[in-house]
Amino acid sequence: MGKKELRKGMLISLEEVDGMERRRIEKAMHTQLFDSPMWKEAKRIGVTVSGEKEWDTHSIIKRAWKEDKQVFVPKSIHSSRELHFYHLTSFDQLETGYFNLQEPLTDQTERVNAEEIDLLIVPGLLFTLSGYRIGFGGGFFDRFLVDFPNTTLSLVHTNQLVESFPIEAHDVPVDYIVTENEWLETGLNKEMRE
Repeated sequence: MGKKELRKGMLISLEEVDGMERRRIEKAMHTQLFDSPMWKEAKRIGVTVSGEKEWDTHSIIKRAWKEDKQVFVPKSIHSSRELHFYHLTSFDQLETGYFNLQEPLTDQTERVNAEEIDLLIVPGLLFTLSGYRIGFGGGFFDRFLVDFPNTTLSLVHTNQLVESFPIEAHDVPVDYIVTENEWLETGLNKEMRE
């Protein structure tokens, strides 16, 4: 089965999770995240602003602000398929962009370099235990991750973990997978960087 079919199947599966169960899963994931040394040590968090079908990141952003962490959110540059991250201090600094994504207003926020982000929370639909992911399509995050020097993780429901799928040359694994039950260290990214 190709990535397109896997992506479509997982989107349908995630849509079937009812509201109460979704909130329970998100709360458990957030607890795992907030209790971790990676979160506690990070001062600058990179994160997307979640849409309807994604696990909630609004709570993560609010928690970061409450703990005096800086929050950086991406804007998609479609001509080059790049991500540029901007310092967000209020949800009022967002606008609806391509694919109904909430993105920063560039005239109200300051762009930052990748190395300024301590901890990057990477979205995705399907994951292997080694940290490879199938995203929502477009390859924006894979391009960004190639040169990203710091810690990466993804919030993943156990149903999103699969044994394998076709890995392509441009795919970049995340360092950690955070499920509702545990932290999984993939190790692959560290090996690739050394």
